[in-house]
Amino acid sequence: MHCLPGLVPALSSLLGALALLQLSLYLRVPSRYGKHEERLCRPRGRLPARCAWFVQELPSFLVPALLLALRSPPRLEPLGCRLLCCLFCWHYFYRTFIYPFFTRGRPFPLQLLFFGTLFCIYNGFLQGYYLIYCAEYPNDWCTDIRFTSGLLLFLLGMGINIHSDLLLRQLRKPGEVIYKIPQGGLFTYVSGANYFGEIVEWFGFAIATWSLPAFAFAFFTLCCIGPRAYHHHRYYLKTFTDYPKSRKALIPFVF
Repeated sequence: MHCLPGLVPALSSLLGALALLQLSLYLRVPSRYGKHEERLCRPRGRLPARCAWFVQELPSFLVPALLLALRSPPRLEPLGCRLLCCLFCWHYFYRTFIYPFFTRGRPFPLQLLFFGTLFCIYNGFLQGYYLIYCAEYPNDWCTDIRFTSGLLLFLLGMGINIHSDLLLRQLRKPGEVIYKIPQGGLFTYVSGANYFGEIVEWFGFAIATWSLPAFAFAFFTLCCIGPRAYHHHRYYLKTFTDYPKSRKALIPFVF
């Protein structure tokens, strides 16, 4: 396998188109799982949340690893390129091998699991293929302001995301499926603190890589989970009479 110059822009453009499709589908009506499935038609097939998250996220970690294994000789030079690939795999290592075994979510619809897994295969290939076969960075890229600022944003977003997931897990006792008002951390300011963290994380990654595939992925993340954060916010306002009115849906300090 080698770098095909036209493949990366084509796949990135398709990812951007998928982002707009996601936005058009779920801006007004939330996707049918979690707290929103009770108000909509229930899908028939489901998989336990822990198994579903593992299956869905695994390709985003496994596909870049396979691409690297198929590259002969291995190519992840210079240091900046190696670090960028590690950032992507680090996130999905957490999402695949750590997060699923602590989640207390409801069973996951098989239909959404199927499309989520396809996306992870697609995006894992796009990001891995670009970084392993096509990316060219100067030797001092890891000291470039784009890399350092993007890395800081990535780490900040990942920290917010992991901490927010922890706060959400603590809301439920083992076996509980009820929803409660999130408290603490960035939830003080926004209803979708976990989503906000992930959006910041992937825009940080896009700045650090300064590449079309990464920016397309960041845009897709915004269009995919941004509307979900908005619907979560509306759900909390309608369900809990004591929900803090000062909280925003996704972006803190926006009036």
